[in-house]
Amino acid sequence: MTYAELVQKIRDYTEVDSNVLTSTIVDGIISDAEFRIFRDVDSDNNKRYATANLITSQRLISIPADLLIVRSAQIVDSKGSANPDNREFLEFRDTSFMSEYSPTTTTGVPKYYGMYDDANIVLAPAPDATYTIQFNYIQKDPGLSSTNTTTYISKYFPNGLLYACLVEAFSYLKGPNDLLQLYEGKYKQVVEGFSIEQMGRRRRDEYQSGVPRVGGK
Repeated sequence: MTYAELVQKIRDYTEVDSNVLTSTIVDGIISDAEFRIFRDVDSDNNKRYATANLITSQRLISIPADLLIVRSAQIVDSKGSANPDNREFLEFRDTSFMSEYSPTTTTGVPKYYGMYDDANIVLAPAPDATYTIQFNYIQKDPGLSSTNTTTYISKYFPNGLLYACLVEAFSYLKGPNDLLQLYEGKYKQVVEGFSIEQMGRRRRDEYQSGVPRVGGK
């Protein structure tokens, strides 16, 4: 599905023309829908990993420039050995929680992380050694627009994108609640189906590459 096709469908389904749903508003609806999809859908296409070395007593760490959503963060080698199994997964918390939990003078193996700003993540407590941190994150994707007329989502998840846009559109328009719930339900069904499809694809890839599945799962 192209950008122009999606815009037309949004206006057709909502029965609202461009005088109300202007191009700027529609672009915002599409952007919000795409962000929700990246958050809700476990797609392999935009998964990325990055590692960085922490600095003792420094709570802030720069995030990858292409990071959109952090899926997980873990401290590697938290016990100070070369064993790669020594990993500590961090829990996400808001910055106010971490300020109360861990004053700037407290150090240790980080247990929590939060978004400090658009360029940095804050850790609590501050690291007491030069650990390695690994991020599992969703990469920013050039959104669907009049100049970027197709994306991975619009090509492989078109119905989900449409339903997510309709949820955003009817929320913006304060439309009938029954329609809002209808498209919310359709969106969730498509997400569930896509997740099952992703799992099947991963299993096929593992089989073809000779990667064994533990316990026959």
